[in-house]
Amino acid sequence: MENQEVEIYNTVSEYNKMANHETLHPLVSVIDFSKSDPICQYKRKFGFYTVFLKDVMCGDMLYGKHSYDYQEGTLVFIAPGQTYGIYNKDKHVQPAGFALIFHPDLLKGTNLGKNIKEYNFFSYDVHEALHLSEKEREIILECFKNIKHELEQSIDKHSKSLIVNNIELFLNYCMRFYDRQFITRDHINQGVIGKFENLVDDYLKSENPKNIGFPMVNYFAEKLNLSANYFGDLIKKELGISAQEFIHNKLIDIAKEQIMDQAKTISEISYDLGFKYPQHFTRLFKTKVGISPSEYKILN
Repeated sequence: MENQEVEIYNTVSEYNKMANHETLHPLVSVIDFSKSDPICQYKRKFGFYTVFLKDVMCGDMLYGKHSYDYQEGTLVFIAPGQTYGIYNKDKHVQPAGFALIFHPDLLKGTNLGKNIKEYNFFSYDVHEALHLSEKEREIILECFKNIKHELEQSIDKHSKSLIVNNIELFLNYCMRFYDRQFITRDHINQGVIGKFENLVDDYLKSENPKNIGFPMVNYFAEKLNLSANYFGDLIKKELGISAQEFIHNKLIDIAKEQIMDQAKTISEISYDLGFKYPQHFTRLFKTKVGISPSEYKILN
């Protein structure tokens, strides 16, 4: 892909101006792109949270490290500071769909401000976008309509809490729809689980723990071409435990086998499994098994 300079939009009003949209509130906006002029697409970086509802096939988009060809009825979540862009060889195109944008300052002092990091999908990769059913799309559009309605009222002491509460409701629906997507894509997820298990086994049986170190969730997510957050959420939904816990369980199983080897010391085993310090291995083993590796060795 050819290199393009990055357009930076730090404020909601800057983005509204580009999209030919009136600024009703300095920190939040709901944009209907059918009312925008044709725009030329570049890579862009935003200083605010952005959610796009894509309503047409809109070509190749790059977000993070991946490109993705969007389908109709797709929700894309972009966190402040992330770069995204659509490549269309500098042709002007008529955008379609909707966007909700809101600045982190809007959330200061609110419940959503405290909990925004729990909405992991803002750090999912582009190919992990949310694909909506027709019914889900209607609910999302209703949320956008309610936020826009509140923006059109005169600002009073209730405005901020009503706007933020409606954004929070929208995000909670997205959380529900992602849960549904994890379930409906179960056959794909099972493939990921199987590959993850094999990768962990291969890693622990190789020289990697000694050379690279303790196996981390990010390492396996990258091998599976998934963002760490999406991967972590998928594993939790499918297995009922975190990816880290899954790795720990595998590691303890191998440790138990190695402890049976009388020629190996506990220190040697801990270094072989990627621990810098034997006491860290002992602590994990005791947490998982209930007794120390030395005690386990004596008992068995």
